[in-house]
Amino acid sequence: MPKKISKIMDKKIKTAKPIAKTKKVVVVKKEKKVVKKSEDKKITYSTLRGMRDVLPQDGEIWQNVYEVVKNVATSYGFSYVETPILEQSNLFIRSIGKGTDVVDKEMYVFEDKDGAKVCLRPEMTAALSRSYIENGMQTLPQPVKMWYHGQMFRHDRPQAGRFRQFYQSGCETIGNSDPIVDAELISAAYNTLRDLGINSVVHINSIGTLQDRENYIVELVGYLRSKRSYLSEESKARINKNPLRILDSKDEQDIAVIEDAPQIIDWLSPDSKKFFTRVLEYLDETEIPYVLNAKLVRGLDYYSNTVFEIFSEEEGFTNLALGGGGRYDGLIEQLGGQSTPAAGFALGLDRVVMILKQKKDKAEKEGVKKEEIKKNKIFFAQLGEQANKKSLFILEVLRREGLFVYHNFSKSSLKVQMEIANKIGATHTLILGQKEVQDGSILVRNMDSGIQEVVDQKKIASFVRKLLQN
Repeated sequence: MPKKISKIMDKKIKTAKPIAKTKKVVVVKKEKKVVKKSEDKKITYSTLRGMRDVLPQDGEIWQNVYEVVKNVATSYGFSYVETPILEQSNLFIRSIGKGTDVVDKEMYVFEDKDGAKVCLRPEMTAALSRSYIENGMQTLPQPVKMWYHGQMFRHDRPQAGRFRQFYQSGCETIGNSDPIVDAELISAAYNTLRDLGINSVVHINSIGTLQDRENYIVELVGYLRSKRSYLSEESKARINKNPLRILDSKDEQDIAVIEDAPQIIDWLSPDSKKFFTRVLEYLDETEIPYVLNAKLVRGLDYYSNTVFEIFSEEEGFTNLALGGGGRYDGLIEQLGGQSTPAAGFALGLDRVVMILKQKKDKAEKEGVKKEEIKKNKIFFAQLGEQANKKSLFILEVLRREGLFVYHNFSKSSLKVQMEIANKIGATHTLILGQKEVQDGSILVRNMDSGIQEVVDQKKIASFVRKLLQN
């Protein structure tokens, strides 16, 4: 190459070299930025606050709980039902009531693509009441006894045993106003926990009729206003909106005020007192431990007369509420149906499982179901109030032995009860009247031959077992 050209080339290269380096640095920096941004955009997913997964190591406990709930509910004559998770939000606003924590703070409400206001169901009683009306269940033989198991949703503050998506199981009896229904439901709830190996105690109260409560609230509000300066801010806000809920407060400021508050039991009408007394008399026959709790009111507006909650007595979990329920005689009519008496309960299964996880070894021993005899066709008929009371104890003895016996407390006529026994294809009917209560016996009738024999009440379980095995 000529020297002149060589010098020119050298000059160009020297001039261009810094520019080339600058370009190279810029490119490298850009590449590094792209790589870094790509790393920063790595996406991870997790459950929403208040939600959780049921993992394989807990699956067996959950399945066991479901099976025990199912077996107990079935033994009491309840049939399984389901309702949609999504419902019209007004269903719960109307039934549970404005001013309640569930409606004002906790419901998941949104507008769907059709513009309808819907919500994730926060509880089942209103949903089952809607189903009862919509599906014409009032035309079925009354009462209609239903049990359920499913997920509910409330935007609550998550804590141990409390989630925003949670499981409930429960039983509802619609179409029977007899106080024996209340006792039977309490028995079903208590015995579900017992069969799971959980010790518990029932707290019970009466909040009377709507008129009883209106009279009481006037007195209560007057008292609370006189003590307003001693109440927590939350309770101050509730005085005019929902004063009964103040009685449930766990705030230390409120507890001292609540202690001296007037008691609703003193404002019950004679009919309400009589009803509650009969519930307690029936409950006494079941030998279930219970405490009269004058401050118990429950947090939903649809309740009337009997209300109850069940608390754990397990070590480390004492005073933990595991479920509750009561009577709601006005709800069906309030939602557009006919005036229909009803009562029910729900158990919070997340707390139940929490207890069982900590005592898994014991639960495996105590939660094992007794071998249940299936295809049984035994009907239990009772005559008179004394027989009604005694029947609860006898049926409980049979249930504990895994013996399923059909019954219908809403019918008092022997003729009608025998017709029901024939319809279900019962092979034998156990008959308990006033005479049998006094004698400590039960009359057993063969439905095919009509032959009757007298059996000692203490031997009825073994006698029924032999009938079913033949």
